[in-house]
Amino acid sequence: MTTSLLSPKFQVVIPKDVRQALNLKPGQRLNVVEKDGHIELRPILTPSQLIGFLKGAEPLDFQREEDREI
Repeated sequence: MTTSLLSPKFQVVIPKDVRQALNLKPGQRLNVVEKDGHIELRPILTPSQLIGFLKGAEPLDFQREEDREI
């Protein structure tokens, strides 16, 4: 487990191995979410980073409701 220190200005450095694994870049924005007493940092992806995001995913099973007359 990699650790990081909270600075007096409440700043945290993301360790290098984590930055590399997530391909984070300087200036990239992150969503900060509190969930069940934990902090999650989620990278905000650009549209170009989302290309192919769902490639190979299972198709959704979708059934349309029957049309109803009013």
